[in-house]
Amino acid sequence: MAGEDRVSREYSNERPTLRIVAADERGRLIMRIVIPGGTGQVGSLLARTFHDEGHDVVVLSRAPRTRPWREVAWDGATVAGWTSEIDGCDVVINLAGRSVNCRYTSANRREMLESRVLSTRVVGEAIAQAKRPPRVWLQASTATIYAHRYDAPNDEATGVVGGNELSAPSSWRFSIEVARAWERALDEAATPLTRKVVLRSAMTMSPDRGGIFDTLLGLVRRGLGGVAGDGRQFISWIHHVDFVRAVRWLIDHDELDGVVNVCAPNPLPNREFMQLLREAAGVPIGLPANRLMLEIGALFMRTETELILKSRRVVPTRLLESGFAFSFPDWRDAAIDLCREWKDARLTPSRPGSAPAPARHASAYRSV
Repeated sequence: MAGEDRVSREYSNERPTLRIVAADERGRLIMRIVIPGGTGQVGSLLARTFHDEGHDVVVLSRAPRTRPWREVAWDGATVAGWTSEIDGCDVVINLAGRSVNCRYTSANRREMLESRVLSTRVVGEAIAQAKRPPRVWLQASTATIYAHRYDAPNDEATGVVGGNELSAPSSWRFSIEVARAWERALDEAATPLTRKVVLRSAMTMSPDRGGIFDTLLGLVRRGLGGVAGDGRQFISWIHHVDFVRAVRWLIDHDELDGVVNVCAPNPLPNREFMQLLREAAGVPIGLPANRLMLEIGALFMRTETELILKSRRVVPTRLLESGFAFSFPDWRDAAIDLCREWKDARLTPSRPGSAPAPARHASAYRSV
């Protein structure tokens, strides 16, 4: 997209501000959005939504593919060949990092840590070197950074960062150490002209194949969606519509920086969570699984029970206080909607990069 057809910004010693010089036919601001590591479930969700709205979307990928938006090669570790995409863009949303859905072997641990820290550092270097730095950098983090607890919710001001709780296995500390290092790399980036936001995100629920909701619904449909462990552990989640709307809200609201919890306001225990999902799916029975059964299953599935058993009781206080209104604040309504989307998506032929959700959600993405 030619520079004169986009939003120009005024630069000084202060953060860049937007000055509208062009908009689409609906009067919406057109942005250039760069998404490092945007090839996974969440990145594809953001890329296709922003692209469908007419924004100039660039995804940085280790293995670029042909998509409706541009994908540009990078290695996530060195500043070479891709930095021109950062210079002059409006928004950077860094999602790079190896999936945590794996066994925590020494090799996987090293890759999980380095892929997050190194990619964050080089994004920071690219922004620092830019003649026209972006006005906002949204950096992925995780709600897993909070302590395993049942007694009270974790928000941005009063939440307890985990790692020292006696109620959690020592092996769970690794995920918190990764999250701390990830956020520290962002803090250390010298980008004074760019607002930085830490996205401590919960599980994003969408009907995409291979996503967390697809996995959970698959268990339910096979009669395996019962209580996990003792069922007391809280599950924090967010509907994909609200995730995209929250990202846009954070882009648009310059007063929001630092840590922001990106999750629905009503986390609930695993027992209730799975019951409501079974009801939404029309499956009356779900076999429970105790801790030993989960450990055996995780071994065969090449994953860790922490993803199932850790209590993530997280609430989005800063989003709510800023005026953000959730389309799906409660899991019952979200589960019903997601089950409908999941069925519709599998009845409708898809195209590469297309959204699995029916068109009726298009306006919901924009209603902030």
